[in-house]
Amino acid sequence: MSETHRSDTVTDRPDEVTDPLLWKLALEVADAHEPDGQGGCQNLLCAGEPWPCTAWNNAQRALRAAQGDVADETPAPVTPNFPAGWSAAPIVPATRRTAA
Repeated sequence: MSETHRSDTVTDRPDEVTDPLLWKLALEVADAHEPDGQGGCQNLLCAGEPWPCTAWNNAQRALRAAQGDVADETPAPVTPNFPAGWSAAPIVPATRRTAA
């Protein structure tokens, strides 16, 4: 069996929470992405990313959603940052040759 270090204690949850599972998961993500004291996120997945990191911001959004809040902000469109010379065109799989 795997051993986890997660606490099974119930965190005090506001009465407004309509989705307890989302609330719990969002709290865990927010806790895992605390500031490191040097202006960055302490989580290794966010290496080099300034705090508040994307994961922490998403956790805050999830906490609001778990309380039934509708997102006020429209998310900005994501523009991929492709390396020079790369195309944004979808990759079409090659056709498989059959033995004759």
